[in-house]
Amino acid sequence: MKRQLHQPGPISALKTALQYEFQDLELLRVALTHASALAPSETVSGSYQRLEFLGDRVLGLVIASMLHKHFPKADEGELARRFNHMVKRETCAEIAQELGVGDAMRIGLAEAQTGGRKKAALLADICESVIAAIYLDGGFEAAESFITRLWEPRMLSWSGPLRDAKTTLQEWAQSKSLPTPRYDVTGRDGPDHAPNFTVSVTVQGLPPGEGKGGSKRIAEQNAAEAVLRREGVWKE
Repeated sequence: MKRQLHQPGPISALKTALQYEFQDLELLRVALTHASALAPSETVSGSYQRLEFLGDRVLGLVIASMLHKHFPKADEGELARRFNHMVKRETCAEIAQELGVGDAMRIGLAEAQTGGRKKAALLADICESVIAAIYLDGGFEAAESFITRLWEPRMLSWSGPLRDAKTTLQEWAQSKSLPTPRYDVTGRDGPDHAPNFTVSVTVQGLPPGEGKGGSKRIAEQNAAEAVLRREGVWKE
């Protein structure tokens, strides 16, 4: 009879991908738990949300520090542009997918049936909650090492546009003798500690552009970028 090889489960695979050994695995468990997986007797503190709030700040500090180190001649505008790209939802979700976070998440049946394991917003949030779990378990240096390993190569290889999207869109509109673009908040969702804004930008004679972000400023920038890319002003 052939011996069956043990296949590691999603949590084991994730632990390997993280390249970090938790002293308190409960922190990782909470970081991977969506509110839909909680029992009626459990409170929301048993889900990833509080950790996501902390992880967002830890990620921001480490990324800002790396940018300051690697781009000593960059002005504030360029640093902000690079920063926004590194911490945006799409980047965090991409890294979460690479790590296998989706498979390891603890989510309710309804959330799973609606594709929760592949939702970019949820993947990005859980990615940040995992950062917080590492930070609480091993300290700032452990979190910094984790972030550096996964984000630094992207930071150094990124070649996207460095100018501020809102400024670029305004100058482009002026070059075509068009009025200043108008920005309107069209939606807001998410918990109070981590809101998500939707902003629409209107340039006369063009279809509106839409952007989302954790603040009105970021959402406006993303909306402006959407128009710039659609009109071929910005290209990857």
